[in-house]
Amino acid sequence: MTEEPGASGALEAAIQRLELATAKLERRIGGLLERAGGGDLFEQDRAKLAAELDAARSRERELEAAGQQASIALGRAIADIRAALGDGSEGDDAAPEDEAGDALDFDNRDDEAAARFSKEA
Repeated sequence: MTEEPGASGALEAAIQRLELATAKLERRIGGLLERAGGGDLFEQDRAKLAAELDAARSRERELEAAGQQASIALGRAIADIRAALGDGSEGDDAAPEDEAGDALDFDNRDDEAAARFSKEA
């Protein structure tokens, strides 16, 4: 097989164009990496999300404590009302009931909510 004299020049020109395009692409990628902070952007996002998660967990603990305090206060208020009405059940430690007569289990409901929150997080 013999090479045509113009084919070698065309091949060399194509190789040179490819090398120039590759160099240009590498410069553009380098510029993009510099603007992105060389990957620091992802670390900053991760750190921000971790801080937000910590704040949300702290808020969850605060809400759980407030809910527990509210439950205690409601229990006391119910006992006071029963005592004032004189229905004789002021010493009754039974759980309050809903309209259907089913005992309300506030503690179990809190556990279920905490489990749902843990699954979402």
